[in-house]
Amino acid sequence: EGYKRQALAIANALVAIWIFSIVPEFAMRFASWLMVRTLYRLRVRGVEEHVPDEGAALLVCNHVSYMDALILAAVVPRPVRFVMYYKIFNIPFMNWIFRTAKAIPIASPKEDAALMQRAFDSVDEALANGELVLIFPEGRLTADGEINPFKSGVEKILARRPVPVVPMALCGMWTSMWSRRDTRLGRMRVPRRLRARIEVIAAPALPPTTPASELETAVRALRGDRA
Repeated sequence: EGYKRQALAIANALVAIWIFSIVPEFAMRFASWLMVRTLYRLRVRGVEEHVPDEGAALLVCNHVSYMDALILAAVVPRPVRFVMYYKIFNIPFMNWIFRTAKAIPIASPKEDAALMQRAFDSVDEALANGELVLIFPEGRLTADGEINPFKSGVEKILARRPVPVVPMALCGMWTSMWSRRDTRLGRMRVPRRLRARIEVIAAPALPPTTPASELETAVRALRGDRA
């Protein structure tokens, strides 16, 4: 009986490895889900109702921590192409997840104008192919828990490729680990806020003509006072 159980366990492991090898995105999404469920107590509202089941859409969300993309990848039912700051994209280990998810690294024009242009081109191509793209229009992590003004890049994307825009908000992440509330040394220790309660909320899609300021207002309303 013991040998049968061992053989079954080995067979299951081989099947999992085979699935991961032919569908790496499945492995990435599973790893994200496992990590998020281990580190946080997560509540999700409105995502299944308002993120379209098919077709292109641009998702916009506030940016609080280095874990934001992993959390959102774990809760959105469809694969998502994330646009993220290239230094976060290059974080060791997480880089494998981001590459597997076909995330799009971006830099400011002062840092790397060519990379920024490639990012805009990649976003347009993904939307043209009917994919979901998620951007953090603030352009950087919050340094104080407040939502920074949304930059005009979101308007440039939508002017080039008009698609529905789904506002989303991350709530409770400022007091969790991996936000900029912790110092670098603080993020290296066992966090005091492990298993923090967090929430992801989505609202009905807005038209592509919605200006950045109104998208910001929509995300602020979703988040409320839960930084």
